[in-house]
Amino acid sequence: MSREVKVANLTLGGKRIYVQSMLNTLAGDHDAAIIQAKALEEAGCDILRLSVPNEASLETIRRLKKAVSMPIVADIHFDYRLALASVKAGVDKIRINPGNIGSDEKVKAVVDACKENQIPIRIGVNGGSLERDLLEQYGAPTPQALVESAMRHVRLLEKFNFYDTVISIKSSNVQNMIKAYRLLDQICDYPFHLGVTEAGTKEIGIVKNAIGIGSLLADGIGATLRVSLTADPVEEIAAGYQILRALDLLEGACQLISCPTCGRTKIPVIEIANRVEEALRKNRSGLKVAVMGCAVNGPGEAREADIGIAGGNGEGLIFKKGEIIRKVPEEQLYDALMDEINKMTKEVANGQ
Repeated sequence: MSREVKVANLTLGGKRIYVQSMLNTLAGDHDAAIIQAKALEEAGCDILRLSVPNEASLETIRRLKKAVSMPIVADIHFDYRLALASVKAGVDKIRINPGNIGSDEKVKAVVDACKENQIPIRIGVNGGSLERDLLEQYGAPTPQALVESAMRHVRLLEKFNFYDTVISIKSSNVQNMIKAYRLLDQICDYPFHLGVTEAGTKEIGIVKNAIGIGSLLADGIGATLRVSLTADPVEEIAAGYQILRALDLLEGACQLISCPTCGRTKIPVIEIANRVEEALRKNRSGLKVAVMGCAVNGPGEAREADIGIAGGNGEGLIFKKGEIIRKVPEEQLYDALMDEINKMTKEVANGQ
């Protein structure tokens, strides 16, 4: 277990894993930022970050705080004065690389402002921005180099008695990222922000992040995550929740079990499964739902499902926990399944 760090009304290091994203609108374009932020909040984003490269971005922070309820994180590089100004603008968290902020006095100024306003700091270490001396020592941004960089920054904050710290040590190399976080977990109890940086476009980026983030979450490592994609940030939120869902780390989320189909399939399994998946997206009954292509494997393969269907010749079977309860004409399969799901969802809500 990691220590707990508060970000506004959220607690990192507790039971829940939080999903983050970052605005990619042009810095200073307040209206575009608010439109995107609202879309991200609607998609389920828990924590939102934005770049603060100039003073115009400070007004964006102020407007975001009025427009959405998510905690807002200011991403700061080089200019410690923008970190101080972000605190005054009402930001809920600061992301910095203490090594590029400047002198110890500048770091202390940021720390003092954050302590006074009860704002946590995320130390962000990336393989692409590792300190020159560590690159020379290790020859590359190895996991050991990433961890040493992170701990160097941790010690700098601790020097000024600051402990509301979150750490990320991201890399575009999935294996290095996994190894680095595992090494850090052995020596540090601060909550971790997980992610594979510069992971690429939607398809390959989701795969890389699922492997990297998923491996660590399966080990019990990580308090919050961002699935970095070269795509619409809303896609990052969907992917983050799918990772949590796959590991049963999303409280109350439904699980969909569906077969890959074969020559025995006589119903439109792919179409039905997609419709069911969309219908279950915000359902928090915790049901396991199966969409299977045939009766040969259906009830047996999906025996652990709370409710499911299996196709036949022009008809289908409705089953619960592997037991067939009735047959339904093919054209009524989806509606019949959803009727059962809705009944069971109400029963769960009523504690039955």
